Amino acid sequence: MDKTTQDRFAFGDNWLSFLELVDEHRIAMAVTSLRDALGVADLSGRTFLDIGCGSGLFSLAAHRLGAKIHSFDYDVNSVAASAKLRSIFAPESTWSVAQGSILDEAYTQSLGQHDVVYSWGVLHHTGAMWRAIEAASRLVAPNGLLYISIYNDQGLASRLWWYVKRRYVHSGRISRALLILIFRAYFGLRSALARPVKRACAVGLPAAVRPRGMSTRHDLIDWIGGFPFEVASPGEIFDVLRKRGFELRYLKTCAGHGCNEYVFARTAAGLDGPVG
Repeated sequence: MDKTTQDRFAFGDNWLSFLELVDEHRIAMAVTSLRDALGVADLSGRTFLDIGCGSGLFSLAAHRLGAKIHSFDYDVNSVAASAKLRSIFAPESTWSVAQGSILDEAYTQSLGQHDVVYSWGVLHHTGAMWRAIEAASRLVAPNGLLYISIYNDQGLASRLWWYVKRRYVHSGRISRALLILIFRAYFGLRSALARPVKRACAVGLPAAVRPRGMSTRHDLIDWIGGFPFEVASPGEIFDVLRKRGFELRYLKTCAGHGCNEYVFARTAAGLDGPVG
């Protein structure tokens, strides 16, 4: 095992496990969240590029909306997970799945440009987030959409999480299980303490299936182990993509740890090279 592998969380293993939970209800939730964020009811006739496709759930959601899909992921087990999901829920589709890296310039140049470029919770795990964002932006066709989510910069808290995540990927099985138990208890306690306040404010309590059709258990493992790990503030994301000819169309921010979601439209040529 080389150093790059040692410093990277096994995202694909987690996604292969998640596939056991995927059903029509989760798929419908994924379709709804994708449709609402993009602001479109139908993607027929449009191309959809899924960067870091993971389980393939959102490629499937885009397929259900009528798009022509190409998915790729750096992790071979994520590629296997997406291919398996396709074989179960879209066996007759033209949806293609491949292994590749957003940081591989030769590979990305072969992809052309797409009407929708989607990368949820991926670019901050590449080890070169800003380079990955720039590479993703070059794959958006004129008047196309870029839908990304990037971990929120919490200052000191984000630095502490960096150490937790790095510790996880360098730990053995027992230590990893212990970290999962510790933080499951931590988040469980936070949720329990917040529940009376949410009831008093008439805020809906968490459902068994998380928003976007995701899984609490798999999201927890992904959060604790997800390394490499980088963060950005909304202002930093706005600045970089504005200079590249993009205009913000949708924003959903998180209160603390987690991802801020952005949908940008490519409205001008912008800059071709690195920004910053």
